[in-house]
Amino acid sequence: MDWIYDIFMTHSPLQAVIIISIIIAVGLALGKVRVWGISLGVTFVFFAGILAGHIGLSIDPVILHYTENLGLVLFVYELGLKVGPGFFSSFRKGGMELNLLGLGVIIIGTLMTILISFGFGVPIGEATGLLCGATTNTPALGAAQQALEQLGLSANGAALSCAVTYPLGVVGVILAIILIRKCFMSPGVPLSAPQEEADSTFIAEFRICNPAVYDMTVREISAVTKTKFVISRLWRDDTVTIPDSDTVLHKDDHLLVITTPEDCSKLKVLFGTQEARDWNKKDIDWNSIDNQLISRKIIVSRPAINGKKLGSLRLRNQYHINISRVTRSGMHLLATPELVLQLGDDLTVVGSAADIEKVEQLLGNTAIKLKDPNLGAIFIGIVLGLVIGSIPIAIPGISTPIKLGLAGGPIIIGILIGRFGPQFRLVTYTTRSANLMLRGIGLSLYLACLGLDAGAQFLDTIMRSEGLLWILLGFLITVVPVLIMGVVAMKCFRLDFGLTCGMLCGSMANPMALNYANDIVPGDYATVSYATVYPLSMFCRVIIAQLIILCFI
Repeated sequence: MDWIYDIFMTHSPLQAVIIISIIIAVGLALGKVRVWGISLGVTFVFFAGILAGHIGLSIDPVILHYTENLGLVLFVYELGLKVGPGFFSSFRKGGMELNLLGLGVIIIGTLMTILISFGFGVPIGEATGLLCGATTNTPALGAAQQALEQLGLSANGAALSCAVTYPLGVVGVILAIILIRKCFMSPGVPLSAPQEEADSTFIAEFRICNPAVYDMTVREISAVTKTKFVISRLWRDDTVTIPDSDTVLHKDDHLLVITTPEDCSKLKVLFGTQEARDWNKKDIDWNSIDNQLISRKIIVSRPAINGKKLGSLRLRNQYHINISRVTRSGMHLLATPELVLQLGDDLTVVGSAADIEKVEQLLGNTAIKLKDPNLGAIFIGIVLGLVIGSIPIAIPGISTPIKLGLAGGPIIIGILIGRFGPQFRLVTYTTRSANLMLRGIGLSLYLACLGLDAGAQFLDTIMRSEGLLWILLGFLITVVPVLIMGVVAMKCFRLDFGLTCGMLCGSMANPMALNYANDIVPGDYATVSYATVYPLSMFCRVIIAQLIILCFI
């Protein structure tokens, strides 16, 4: 029976895979259990790892360190790819506001850490570890340890204080989110209010009754206004047509126009009259509007189309069709000629059945081709992210350079590739299920190894005289900033609950809390808000961890 002992206890690659797999399986199973209606989901993998480490299970330290880093990199990079297409539009509209709120969370936690160090006599190294554990930020802990070692001091105290506060750092953000929801949300208010992103579309019908645009072409009207719009249909004398740039508009023409909500009032002034019919209802049967034209969604699946501008395809002139809007990652984009197409884009095409079939052949419209993820782009992006994360950034007055590390570099590159990769003909599209699978695997590996590493010393540290004090202080550093800025975000800045959750999770570098927020908040608003705040927050926390050490020792 010695072989059974060797499988579970003797360090080897096989034993490491078995132990990590058991931890993840047990953690995911227990994470589905609901207590008072709350389940921790994948977060429970971390606690399963702590339990495994406490009962004496361990794996080779080199394999542990490698697997933990691989999981973290895979998770944050895939998260960046997912939110990349909508990241910059979100930043233009509310990103500055979200980042300022996130910095508020960081500042409050930092000030609390310094006050705790002086008020409770906690050494600054251990206090910094409390901050890193309370914010579940292992890159910041690594930066603090490097600063301590540079000063010739032991970094063990910071690691232990981080380990004992980390579990409640994970749970504390979730508890704060629950408390904000229960105490500061009015009954009946949706968790995430319908958002009108910068790229969302609005459909309206106008009647030409402005003499200033009589007998002008669509091109001439577009030239005299900065407002972007697409004319999907033109009704004239009981005849419906698809206008092009040379179409001349006459008095009493009826236009079906796709624009943005904020530009609708400008077009009303331009064209003359907006009809009362609501064209934005989800139950509209577009194919029954008239007998001459149909509307159909076509998915871009041909790699040759990836990265091309919509106007360069000249679809309207060649095939006598019109593209009213493009759907990407759940967002409706205005189909302007400058729009760069990506694999997986859904194009709403209006025209005759025969013409639409020709467009289908050009664009592909074969969803099955998109089910295989482009692994090359994933690993290229990971390499670039790790390189960026390893670049030393010199800060005046600090001898040790600052680095974005394993978490900051990959998520920044993931966002950039997700947004701009298609312009360089880099295929970045992955299905939602594939993205979720890769993110889930990465996060599970990271949490399992993190818990296993902390579990061996976890109970011993708690039993020390200062252990319980560390846990209490770390819990306060977690909860107080989240509660304060959560209430400020919802009451003063009027953010909805979904955006607030994402901002709080991003500023606390807490992907486990984000996973919980995604379970209770519909849509991807929490994820986009998280990714908007996360890069700057991660960078600031890595710098602050080193500044605290260098300035107060």
